Amino acid sequence: DTGSSNLWVPSAKCYFSIACLLHTKYKSGRSSTYHKNGKPAAIHYGTGAIAGYFSEDHVELGDFVVKGQEFIEATKEPGVTFLVAKFDGILGLGFKEISVGGAVPLWYNMVEQGLVKEAVFSFWLNRKSEDGEGGEIVFGGVDPSHHKGDHVYVPVTQKGYWQFDMGDVLVGGQSTGFCEGGCAAIADSGTSLIAGPTTVITEINHKIGAAGVVSQECKAVVQQYGQQILDMLIAQTQPMKICSQIGLCTFDGTRGVSMGIESVVNGNVDKSVASDAMCSACEMAVVWMQNQIKHNKTQDLILNYINQLCERLPSPMGESAVDCSVLSTMPSISFTIGGKQFDLTAEQYVLKVGEGPAAQCISGFTALDIPPPRPPLW
Repeated sequence: DTGSSNLWVPSAKCYFSIACLLHTKYKSGRSSTYHKNGKPAAIHYGTGAIAGYFSEDHVELGDFVVKGQEFIEATKEPGVTFLVAKFDGILGLGFKEISVGGAVPLWYNMVEQGLVKEAVFSFWLNRKSEDGEGGEIVFGGVDPSHHKGDHVYVPVTQKGYWQFDMGDVLVGGQSTGFCEGGCAAIADSGTSLIAGPTTVITEINHKIGAAGVVSQECKAVVQQYGQQILDMLIAQTQPMKICSQIGLCTFDGTRGVSMGIESVVNGNVDKSVASDAMCSACEMAVVWMQNQIKHNKTQDLILNYINQLCERLPSPMGESAVDCSVLSTMPSISFTIGGKQFDLTAEQYVLKVGEGPAAQCISGFTALDIPPPRPPLW
């Protein structure tokens, strides 16, 4: 998992979690190379969590033996996430900066102990679920049988996660306008979907016909303030200041700061939440309108299009259904990385479950919003 940095396995001392009972467990008493640590540890993932304590032992990985590796013996695995998992534990391949307890990640020790020829690891994920082989991870290089041409390398911009700078996102060859000035992205092997800001995921899902949810706050913003926002953009008002100037956001480009304080003091929680939703809707409308203005659309077409997007917001459950029968007509979605455009076809960005009339298709895109002042993240 490139989105975390710790190695953990279920412990033989995990007595009260059903997930432990259904998986293979580590028995320290049977290891002659085990060293006791005992420092408590807990990890919270996007879905699921574990708790336990640190131990130290040799770890065998393929033909390698990593000596003196610090890892977590999980004694608690609550919930259903790991209950139904086909794996016993998680091997984190992120940076030490996000390692719980400051433990040195296994990959660091592999390099430090001279076990690999190159400080490179690579993944191949097999999309053909009917095959017996789910994929491959190579430590120390790249398997040439699983790629054509040269790889594109980009620098890590912030250690912790495998974070890099990404350029424009295009739908059907047309810019969404959202990442023209650059966006931050994380390569996370532990995430099944492509996650991005609600603003652009809504546009993508609209273009591919994915089912969404209707936002009444969004429709209210368009109805009450749509023309005013459009006029301000045409008059070249600074986009970041529009929503605060019309009174929907607190200050410039920040959300719910004073409102949050007010809600605690006066108990106006519902008011704060509603105001925050209106602010978010306004900020999305500004971005959408900017992009439509660049494409020289008429004002009526712009307002009508924004109103349609208000009915296509990504599902809070994270998954949006699409029609399996129209995959061939769906546009390509392109990401610009290292100056090169990478195109994904519908067959590549739609998850298809089952075959024939019973098949179900799900958009491979889900919304992920990072609270300000941090920049948007993919």
